[in-house]
Amino acid sequence: MLSFAAPWVFLLLPLPALVYFFAPPHRQRVDAIRIPFFRHVARAAGAEPQSGSVTLRRTRMQTGLAILIWVLLVLAMARPERLGDPIVIEKSARDVVLAVDISGSMDQRDFKAADGTPKQRLEAVKDVLRAFIAARDGDRMALIIFGTRAFVQAPFTEDLQSLTGFLDQTAVGMAGPNTALGDAIGLGIRTFESSEVDQRLMIVLSDGADTSSRMTPVNASSIAADKGVVIYTIGVGDPDATGEDRVDLDALKDIANKTQGQYFFADDEAALTEVYQQIDAQNPRVVETQSYRPRVSLAHYPLAAALLLILASTLGFRLSQGRRRAA
Repeated sequence: MLSFAAPWVFLLLPLPALVYFFAPPHRQRVDAIRIPFFRHVARAAGAEPQSGSVTLRRTRMQTGLAILIWVLLVLAMARPERLGDPIVIEKSARDVVLAVDISGSMDQRDFKAADGTPKQRLEAVKDVLRAFIAARDGDRMALIIFGTRAFVQAPFTEDLQSLTGFLDQTAVGMAGPNTALGDAIGLGIRTFESSEVDQRLMIVLSDGADTSSRMTPVNASSIAADKGVVIYTIGVGDPDATGEDRVDLDALKDIANKTQGQYFFADDEAALTEVYQQIDAQNPRVVETQSYRPRVSLAHYPLAAALLLILASTLGFRLSQGRRRAA
């Protein structure tokens, strides 16, 4: 499909005609030689001397070439373009932060794999998260790990394969043995500051009570609610344990309720897989669709044609002048 980026330029097409009919003719004084016997020469030639000017006229071919060159120049200035087929781009309209507890208690092997064998908590979480991340193709995701301190393991990225690689590099205890749940939520809120979308989802997985945060989980969740961050919490620990090994289910429920999210509990790998499936079903992929048509400029074609006509007409004029002088 052909279009013009500046179609208003075609209003200039009649400009030469307006100049030709309404502008005064160009006048130019030239030097001449005055001879005392001019009248005798004129009388001998049978001519009647008169005062006035000489108007140079173009041939029909020259007029046609001038018109064609002007049309080509105006066509080039209108910037003709060839429109390609529409290209649709889908951009994620929601950002997701994964906050994963890697405190010392995540080393316990009390999770059951699909075949019934015991499995380390963190390894079971990793296996389920890999499938969850792969299913979010096109979304932007970030990964936060927390123990005694919270760290951004991977900032927001659409390269989910690299995000999975960062997840594989995490190990129990690398962020400290304790649980800083409130700090992890606070760090997630700060991570969202670079987000340009309105829908923000945080998934927090923890297996212990908050023992080392500088900000309580309740205060952090209140700030998250004010910032429009929805938090889904997942408890994977033992609620009957004591001390730091006891997962604080009430705190996880309060966090989810304050942000209009939802709380889940999983005690084996199958239950954890079901939890992420429910989260995925409740929060399907949200995208913003943008489409555009690539444009290929064609202005150089009429411009090149006009240049060739100018060169050809100039060369033809020079050759005809040379022939006249030779004759």
